[in-house]
Amino acid sequence: MKTIKIFDTTLRDGEQAPGASLNTEEKIRIAMALDNLGVDIIEAGFAIASRDDSLAIEEISKIAQKASICSLARALPQDIEAAFKALKKAKKPRIHTFVSTSDIHMKYQIRKTPQQVLKMTKEAVSLAKSFCQDVEFSAMDASRSDINFLLEVFTLAVENGAKVLNVPDTVGWMMPWEFEALIKKIKTKFPSITISVHCHNDLGLATANALAAIKGGASQIECAINGLGERGGNTALEEITMAIKTRSEQFKAKTNINNKKLLKTSKLVSNLVGFPVPPNKAIVGKNAFAHESGIHQDGVLKKRETFEIMSAQDVGWDKNELVLGKHSGRAALLDRYKELGFELKEKEVLKIFKRFKDLADRKKEIYDEDLEAILEDERGKIGHKFQLDLLQISTGNKMTPTATIRLLKNGNKELSTAATGTGPVDAICNAINQLTKEKNCLTEFSVKAVTAGIDAVAEVTIKIIKKGRTFTGYGADSDIILASAKAYLSALNRSVKVGKGE
Repeated sequence: MKTIKIFDTTLRDGEQAPGASLNTEEKIRIAMALDNLGVDIIEAGFAIASRDDSLAIEEISKIAQKASICSLARALPQDIEAAFKALKKAKKPRIHTFVSTSDIHMKYQIRKTPQQVLKMTKEAVSLAKSFCQDVEFSAMDASRSDINFLLEVFTLAVENGAKVLNVPDTVGWMMPWEFEALIKKIKTKFPSITISVHCHNDLGLATANALAAIKGGASQIECAINGLGERGGNTALEEITMAIKTRSEQFKAKTNINNKKLLKTSKLVSNLVGFPVPPNKAIVGKNAFAHESGIHQDGVLKKRETFEIMSAQDVGWDKNELVLGKHSGRAALLDRYKELGFELKEKEVLKIFKRFKDLADRKKEIYDEDLEAILEDERGKIGHKFQLDLLQISTGNKMTPTATIRLLKNGNKELSTAATGTGPVDAICNAINQLTKEKNCLTEFSVKAVTAGIDAVAEVTIKIIKKGRTFTGYGADSDIILASAKAYLSALNRSVKVGKGE
């Protein structure tokens, strides 16, 4: 069976989704997860775009053990030089350079003639090759390009050293049968070159088009966790890899992805970017392996395969609930976290165990999702300048909501105040702003229950804007108000870090 390489662009194209910005620390966490997942190439960023992007690529290059690390670069000398500089520490560096080739892009977007595009292609690939042996070339908007011109551009790219030719369906234009035919033509012209595809989901066809491309001869798929990306997003990594695995007889292919780590990686990305995974999302959605219909339940009980074409365990779900309560000890808690795939550090154990005990006193049964929410919330505080020490709320239909807050600054200095607001969350934000003296604008507030029941843990996501940049905060607690305070502090702490250039 041939191996389809998985090129993950969560940290580059995925981060371009409005509101999905990540800091360097968060990018490193995702990159480590992708490396452990078995991704072949990690597109760590766009080095020329910003200092943060360049720094993230440099740091990821140092720690990646298995995956190639890639930086995107326009077909411009300064972009390619910036990419090379950021990738210097990578064990397996790749420069990914691109230029538009469709008539509409050449005329209106880059304002270049076909001859100028050909010259840019030759010079860009040649320069990239002088820095790095592994060069990928993309023809932006390839799916709407004249096929003869596209092949001419690709020929120049190969002649000057490109090892991978990427065929992007940049605006999600193609139908699967059209895309398969296009890839076949390109593969026939370049039989010994790796053909890659980058499909967007504007018509909901990204995964279908990527699968069609494999039938046409593509051997690299560019995708993102949870389908994250511009507009409607990209091919979802979890969908393409499980489609190949589940229907391997159709594709005569496999990937290097450890599919049992898909769910864990999906949750990490969702939490860090602040984009909840829809319940009906294929593979990693909450309802992906849930059955409510009596007919479906009856069928699954008799034979699982009647309504499930893959098992939940194959992608990281665990159908067995974790029954933990207030009488459970530390050993049981640590053992369950280990089963879930989390190794707790010594300095985390006491804090996590106390959070667990506090929650167990307020609800009868603790679920796996509760434990994951506690851990993610606690780990999200690492390195924060301000931490919540005390919160008291007074509110009601005939009184002004008031929040009394005590914060710890740098782990020891106590700051306290009280403030009012139009509601309890507004009062909390006002009090925190007074203590931290930080100015920002709250633009988004969302809350969801992690598990079913009135005593469920609440996950709160808050987005703030400071000096034109968006920062996302995350908090979890069975008390919605307390979760809101944690989320707001999380966002604010991230803005403070960036403000100091960390």
